[in-house]
Amino acid sequence: MSPSLPSNLINMYRAAPTVWLFSLHWLQAGMWLVGLLLVVWAGMRMRWSRLVALLVFLTMDLVMFGAFVRLTNAGLGCPDWPGCYGHFTPAQAHVQIHEAVQQEGPSEAYVSPFKAWVEMIHRYIATIIGTLIAVMAGRALWARRRGQAMRLGLPLLLLGWVILQGMFGAWTVTLLLKPLIVTLHLMGGVILLLLAAWFWMRNRPDMQPLDAGAAARWLSRAALAALLVQIFLGGWVSTNYAALACTGFPTCNGSWNPPADWSAGFTMWRDLGRMPDGSAITLQALIAIHWAHRLFAVVASSLLLAAAAALARQRSLRRLAGWLVLALLAQIALGVSLVELDHPLVPAVAHNGVAALMVLLLTAACWRSSRVGDAQYAAPSVSPGSSVRVDP
Repeated sequence: MSPSLPSNLINMYRAAPTVWLFSLHWLQAGMWLVGLLLVVWAGMRMRWSRLVALLVFLTMDLVMFGAFVRLTNAGLGCPDWPGCYGHFTPAQAHVQIHEAVQQEGPSEAYVSPFKAWVEMIHRYIATIIGTLIAVMAGRALWARRRGQAMRLGLPLLLLGWVILQGMFGAWTVTLLLKPLIVTLHLMGGVILLLLAAWFWMRNRPDMQPLDAGAAARWLSRAALAALLVQIFLGGWVSTNYAALACTGFPTCNGSWNPPADWSAGFTMWRDLGRMPDGSAITLQALIAIHWAHRLFAVVASSLLLAAAAALARQRSLRRLAGWLVLALLAQIALGVSLVELDHPLVPAVAHNGVAALMVLLLTAACWRSSRVGDAQYAAPSVSPGSSVRVDP
């Protein structure tokens, strides 16, 4: 059965500051600012190609660490935003965390020093990514102002998207892990990864598009779209704690047609573990959530295999096609192990990580088969206020 937040914990969080739950003392806020300035300084000095590659790497890490936050129930480890009980680190808030643990009770399902650190590390990584994207957008604007052939669409889209993603991160806390908000926050991270990877490839001369044929082009796009739907369904399983609603594989509780309440399972706007009328979500609703993820996996896997087969017809794309197949097989194996082993933490995080890797691979497939002849971005040749070249 999907858990719901205890009433004493809900009351504790609702008693927190209400304006964006922004409760940092001015000195603590200054520590955030100093950290951000250091990231800005590093981003300004970094070569453009390295900056974009670092953005992809950190975004991949953020998606995986976000899964770790969700799977360890650490999303409410700190009740305010962006700090933790008004402090820069959980170590400075140890008294408040101890009091919160006492209020929640002996179970410590959502509050503990460990979970506070997990949540704050997630925020630190997200802050670094957001700052680097802002630096990247600023450098692109500066290059354009100096007359360089810099396209601004993707840098500005990334900036707007990461701001929206930050808002969803805050809403995850303020709305007390509402399943739809948490799932959309996951999808926002995945799409941020997709956009960053696309931008990275547009800046790599060794990743130029080629004419792989209409079949490869459209099957790659269809497979990527199906994968995004599948990730949403997987996130919906996770945020509703429906991973154990079906036991056994490939059937669900020994049946190919388990008793599933599809309407209740996909009622989107509701509290964790509750229906809109306040009643507890039923096992049949959780079965519908879990079973939908398994059923659509067949569709997504079929499209990915078809895309890999079409890509393999092009000699230069055969390695990419092979990696797609290997990632799919690893993902299926991880999914089966989660069911058979009662959802252990490490395979669950790896399941999310391989899904993110598949997004990267399919994004590369879509790019390489896109037939865009003039798509490469010009990298800024100088940093603002500097005469030193940052790219050849």
